[in-house]
Amino acid sequence: MKRWSKFWKSSKQPRKQRKYRYNAPFHAKRNLLSAHLSKDLRKKYGKRSFPVRKGDEVEIMRGDFKKKKGKISRVNIKTAKVYVDGVTIKKVEGTEVAVPLDPSNLRVTDLELKDKRRVEALNRKEEKNVASKKDTGPKVLEGKKKADKVDSKPKARAARKK
Repeated sequence: MKRWSKFWKSSKQPRKQRKYRYNAPFHAKRNLLSAHLSKDLRKKYGKRSFPVRKGDEVEIMRGDFKKKKGKISRVNIKTAKVYVDGVTIKKVEGTEVAVPLDPSNLRVTDLELKDKRRVEALNRKEEKNVASKKDTGPKVLEGKKKADKVDSKPKARAARKK
């Protein structure tokens, strides 16, 4: 039996979706560790979510620690959990233990941007989104009725006419 396949992602069955997440290799799991960006970051970068990293400022949106804010102190890719400074529970013996949080329950309020590659990834996605918004759908051929074919490749057709 296969350990992991990228095609399980498209399944509607919850058991296969869980199997995809639990058995995914680290390079695929990293993208599953994404959290939503705050409205101002969303507007600035043109992205809705981004993979979390140690040092990011986050706000907890769900659970017992709802509305608490803090910095990410640790990211565990193997268990797909995030640990935030100041979010701890006290064990019976008296020691403080960090609470593992799911990134889907967090909102990123400030990004750690010391890494050039991370900044490039943010900007690359921004350019991609802007480019896709400009070119919206196929163009109708000039001089033809609307009932005629729709031109899905306007540049290629224009080059052939010349």
